[in-house]
Amino acid sequence: MSMTDPISDMLTRIRNGQKARMRTVSMPASKMKLAVANVLVAEGYLDDVSVEEDGVKRNMTVTLRYHEGEPVIEHIARASRPGLRLYAGVDEIPRVQGGLGLAVVSTSRGVMSDRQARHQGHGGEVICLVS
Repeated sequence: MSMTDPISDMLTRIRNGQKARMRTVSMPASKMKLAVANVLVAEGYLDDVSVEEDGVKRNMTVTLRYHEGEPVIEHIARASRPGLRLYAGVDEIPRVQGGLGLAVVSTSRGVMSDRQARHQGHGGEVICLVS
């Protein structure tokens, strides 16, 4: 059975893994998932991401981050979805919790955080919101 929204599946696996207090979460890999995970690692929401190749299949393992026993990610949600894409210009990129959170944006220059997109002057598709 094919999956209609692999990014949403990745975010759900991260959310469920943190509720279960798991150290790592594995999922099928793709370039977009890897780019989103790398932004989350760079912003300090995840510890590490790695990709293992098993023949034709590629699996991605994400190491979750906890602070004093509590998950660093309090809320993670998909913004743009296959049925309703959400695009924003550089002035319309959402500020999550007044700048304390993170919006992951897919721009023409690649996947980046909302701060980077605003700094570089690029708008794009708002992938997910993290706080």
